[in-house]
Amino acid sequence: ILLDKDGKRKHTRPTFSGQQIFALEKTFEQTKYLAGPERARLAYSLGMTESQVKVWFQNRRTKWRKKHAAEMATAKKKQDSETERLKGTSENEEEDDDYNKPLDPNSDDEKITQLLKKHKPGSGGLLLHPPEGEASI
Repeated sequence: ILLDKDGKRKHTRPTFSGQQIFALEKTFEQTKYLAGPERARLAYSLGMTESQVKVWFQNRRTKWRKKHAAEMATAKKKQDSETERLKGTSENEEEDDDYNKPLDPNSDDEKITQLLKKHKPGSGGLLLHPPEGEASI
C-alpha cells in the first residue's frame, strides 16, 4: 500500500494483463454497454472488480466516440472537397459549351470577340481557319 505525504492511502492505477485487455476489447466489440450482471460475470472471469470493468468501459466508449467523430470529420472534409471539385468542373463545362459550339459565320463579331478574349491563343483554344486561298500563320 502506497501512502502520500500526509500518510493517506495513495491511489494507484491498475495495470491490466494482455489477456484481460483482449477479453475486454472482444466484449466491447460485441456491446458498448454492460448491464450489472454481465459486468459482474466479466469482472469475476477476468479477476477484476466490477468498478474496474465499469470504468474501463466508460473510458473505452470515450475513446471510441473520439475516434468515430474524427473519422466522420475526415469523411465530411473529403466529401466537401469532392463536391467542390465537381462543382468547379461543371462550371467549367458550362463555359466550354460556348467554346465547343461551332461558330456561325452569320453571327455578330461581338460573340467571336468575347470567345477570343475568354480563350487565350496558344492554350489549345480557338483555332480560326483562314478563308480559302490565304495562308495560315
